Formats: sequence, structure tokens, C-alpha cells
Amino acid sequence: MQQSQSHDVVKNKKTINPQMKLVIGIGGASGSIYARVLLQFLQSKLELETHVVMSENAEYNWKLENPGHDIAHYPFQFYQNKDFTAGFASGSGKFDAMIICPCSAGLMGRIANGISDDLMTRAADVMLKERKKLVIVLRETPLQLIHIENMKQLTLAGAIICPAIPSFYSNPQTMDDVAKTVSLRALELVGIDTQSYQWGRK
Repeated sequence: MQQSQSHDVVKNKKTINPQMKLVIGIGGASGSIYARVLLQFLQSKLELETHVVMSENAEYNWKLENPGHDIAHYPFQFYQNKDFTAGFASGSGKFDAMIICPCSAGLMGRIANGISDDLMTRAADVMLKERKKLVIVLRETPLQLIHIENMKQLTLAGAIICPAIPSFYSNPQTMDDVAKTVSLRALELVGIDTQSYQWGRK
């Protein structure tokens, strides 16, 4: 997959005066369908400036779980996970929010313990220290005590844990519809109106 090596390399669209500067981190857990439907929604949101970083395992899982969907075709700026020149690697980049979707238990643990050894963990650390929105879509089951303690630490630090647990009261008809109940919920949590199903709304 072709990725930009610097934030100065504009691979795709560049939003002028965006309403929100958003980082999407795609971790190596199974469940890249959640990331795909999230990116598919965001590609029509021209008022948002979206940047994407993936782990190596995420790239592998994307190809395995999303055949026929080339991530390089999405109109976003992509970064290697070791590219610390990305604007969101610093608080001075003034990004508004980050969603990690899906997030493995290992990635969550590194973030919870302040280990910023790659771009994704550094970006999450920046969100926490700058008091910005960080949503972690955890894709792990069952959970053991260390996972639960890490979720507690991140919640206390200001993050939102949004487990990749679909809902079914909207009567989803396809796998993508099921995934949207998680991915669009994550977007709502950072303040993006997705016009998705709301309980009690006629």
C-alpha cells in the first residue's frame, strides 16, 4: 500500500478550514470491517480533514477481511506507523479527535501505560495530554483483569472505550449494516452527526 512519508506530502484531498481534524488509527485486531465502513462514511464528509495511520498487522487483516476493497483508494492522507513527522504526532498540530478502530488489547495496553513507540500510540498520547477526544473501539474477547484495568486507566485519563459490540434493534440486514452500529456510534462519540438509527426516534 502506498503511504505518504510526511504530512507535507498531500496524497489525496486537503480540506480548507475544516470543521474537524480527525485521526483514524486502524489497529491489528480482527474486525477491519469496522474500519472500512467508518472510512466509507467519512469519504463523503468534505468538511472534515481525515488522516489515517495503520499498523502492519492492520494492513494484513484489511486484505484478508476486505477483499476487493483497496484502502489506497480512499481520499485521505495515509501515514506509516513509524512516521513521527505527521502533524498529529504533536499537540501543536491541533487535531480534534482520534478513533482507533479496531483496537487490539495489546495496543490498548501500550496506550494505557504511556508507551508511545509508534505513530498510533504517540497520537493517542497526544489526544490524552491535550484533553482531546479519544475513542477506542476495543475488539477483544473474553476480557481478563489486565484488559479491564487498562480500560479503567484510559477511562480515568479521558478516553472513551467503545467495545466492538454490535446492536440489533435497528434490524441490520447485511454485515456492513451490523458493522455500522459500532463504527457510526464511534463517530457520534467524537461529535460527528451520522444520521444513524436512534432509539425512540420515529
